[in-house]
Amino acid sequence: MASSTIEAFSDEAADWLSRHATRRAPATPATDDGPAQRWGEGEFSVSVFHSLGFDDERELLQRLKAWTMLKATRGYHAISAPVEFGGLGLDRSYARAFGRLEAQYQTPTAHEAHSVTTRLVAPTIQVYGTEQQQDLIGRFLAARELCCQLFSEPSAGSDLASLACRAVRDGDEWVINGQKVWSSGAQFSEWGELIARHDPDVIKHQGMTAFVIPLDLPGIEVRPIKQMSGGSSFNEVFMTDVRVPDSMRLGPVGEGWKVALTTLGFERDHSDSGGGGRVGGSWRQLLATAQAIGVTDEPVMRQGLMRAYTHHRIEGLVNRRAADLRRAGAAAGPEGSLGKLLWTEGMTLMSSVVSDVLGAKLVADTGEWGTYAWGEHVLGAPGYRIAGGADETQRNIIGERVLGLPGEPRVDKDMPWREVRR
Repeated sequence: MASSTIEAFSDEAADWLSRHATRRAPATPATDDGPAQRWGEGEFSVSVFHSLGFDDERELLQRLKAWTMLKATRGYHAISAPVEFGGLGLDRSYARAFGRLEAQYQTPTAHEAHSVTTRLVAPTIQVYGTEQQQDLIGRFLAARELCCQLFSEPSAGSDLASLACRAVRDGDEWVINGQKVWSSGAQFSEWGELIARHDPDVIKHQGMTAFVIPLDLPGIEVRPIKQMSGGSSFNEVFMTDVRVPDSMRLGPVGEGWKVALTTLGFERDHSDSGGGGRVGGSWRQLLATAQAIGVTDEPVMRQGLMRAYTHHRIEGLVNRRAADLRRAGAAAGPEGSLGKLLWTEGMTLMSSVVSDVLGAKLVADTGEWGTYAWGEHVLGAPGYRIAGGADETQRNIIGERVLGLPGEPRVDKDMPWREVRR
């Protein structure tokens, strides 16, 4: 970029956006609190997990990919990423400035497969990837190909270190057998970040190895799971004698747990959500809904709205602090857990407030714009109390690492995985 100041950068970005996207007609300007929203115009999405059919969800992802790849022609898709990976190598304040500008335009709705690819897997490969794997970073940041996480299993969710999916070394290959579950977007993904157990005879945290694998390898089967929100974004993934080249290993043998923690650290960081809107809706959308319903003068409603706004501002400040620490090179700490916990609690609070605001309009599909759509938020929000590390796990991390409280009893801490009762 030719610009050297954030003002010049913003002017160039605003000009580019005006030539490549349709501007919203906002009732209020876009700010850090969320995108502008003119009531009754454009797409109103506050879903946490999509309730679309397969073809509609695939079309949504194609639009999102196309928009990301268009931004990648100028580096706007990864403003704070290194130049060698297609980014601009600029400070996160530039990314936030672009996000405020982008929110003034009509852009595709966010999707978890896109955010997993660009915000979780790509930066994890940047940390642990080999020279041969570095090419994947630019491809993933630009969303030219999509990824999913192959972490959780039917008997290993919050306690991810208990996973049983096996990886057995066979010369220059690994043979993978096992099952993964809750893999969002797997049916649309070309790649997966896999954590598997290579050694069952050591303690569970030490016997895992990570891989980044193509999902078209023989022996991989993806089965969508029907969700109560109506969609099928989640999936089961079955692997039967899948042969993975050792060149696809991510990080050293035995350091799969460290790789997983790195990815989960990125997942719990919401300091820079990028374009495409915020999963689960925004404070601005909640306020616009209350204004449209005409309840902002009612004291009880105002009190609920202010609780939601206060929580939103605190969450933003915590995430900014986490971003500053990461930019300063500090080791990953409990900030990610605190930010993730605040995010899920914020969605729960938003569900409560919007339920009071809408009343029967929340459950009766009258066709009124921006009302019944909130049902997708209310049905989906509880899922994030588990996704990315359960709330209980986040509280344990905060209690032990911040407050110095005694750790939870772990009877299997020093036992080989094979001897742990399951």
